[in-house]
Amino acid sequence: MKTSRRELLHIALAAAAGSLPLISRAQAIETAKILSGFAAGGTLDTLARRVATQLNGSYAKATVVDTRTGAGGQIAISALKASAPDGATLLATPMSMLGIYPHTYKKLPYDPMLDLTPVSLGVVFDMGFAVGPQVPVSVKTVPEFLEWCKAHPSNANFGSPAPGSVPHFVGELIGRAGKVNMQHVGFRGSQPAILDLLGGQIAAVSAPVGEFLPHLSGGKVRLLATSGASRNKFVPGTSTLVEQGLKDLVFGEWFGFYLPGKASVDMVSRANAAIRTALANKEVVEGLAVMGLEVRSSSPAELAAMLKADTEKWGPIVKAIGFTAES
Repeated sequence: MKTSRRELLHIALAAAAGSLPLISRAQAIETAKILSGFAAGGTLDTLARRVATQLNGSYAKATVVDTRTGAGGQIAISALKASAPDGATLLATPMSMLGIYPHTYKKLPYDPMLDLTPVSLGVVFDMGFAVGPQVPVSVKTVPEFLEWCKAHPSNANFGSPAPGSVPHFVGELIGRAGKVNMQHVGFRGSQPAILDLLGGQIAAVSAPVGEFLPHLSGGKVRLLATSGASRNKFVPGTSTLVEQGLKDLVFGEWFGFYLPGKASVDMVSRANAAIRTALANKEVVEGLAVMGLEVRSSSPAELAAMLKADTEKWGPIVKAIGFTAES
């Protein structure tokens, strides 16, 4: 896939921003907000709130999290697009909405390359696949779950944080690997999906590993596998999909921070420095680890390159699955 002139200009802008010194804070931002497109209490919300706390008094006099759920994260991104590029509005978003949605939607209300300016990577994480009370406790692995689905086709389903997201496609690929047609149920975030899992309304959920951690001790939610190349350090006792015989199913994702598309290089530099400082804070690192999130910041150029690589990676996968937003 060739890099377009527009992409080159965007990456060049990000690279320039990463090399500039932090500008004067004489013109202080009164109130900044971090837009989040998924429900409060989830991993994205946790990242946004941890960072917002650190930005208070440094990047802005006050920083708040503005949750805009709906349309699988698109509402929050559209809100960023409509915001003034003055640094007062940031976005925390999963990669899915920027790197996968262009392959699943015929038309998006935003252009990931033009309407958003990369600032910094935030965290990286693996996916987890878990079952709840609807599935017998004798089911301890993904292959066993797939066999149970074959025996109970009316209950062969799974939930995810959003249709067309990485967790959604991980679930779809798991079903295909076992030749099981699992019905997908999309939610407005992982926690609403897990609540239905706990209530027995759905059989399984595919979501970031950290989303399950608060629920594992009770035993009602049982994590069957993780999606990384090696065992996840937050749940080392859980084997990977590959270990369970599902070859080539190795996937992860990241959350990143963005400014509106027309943000100046000076503002990008300022936001990048502030967010990287926030992410380096020990309390932030430890607090996010509780949610299964590994902190990893970046330059704007590095984030732009990551998005480009993931956009190219997911194109063929989405095509093979045959999913569209209208399907």
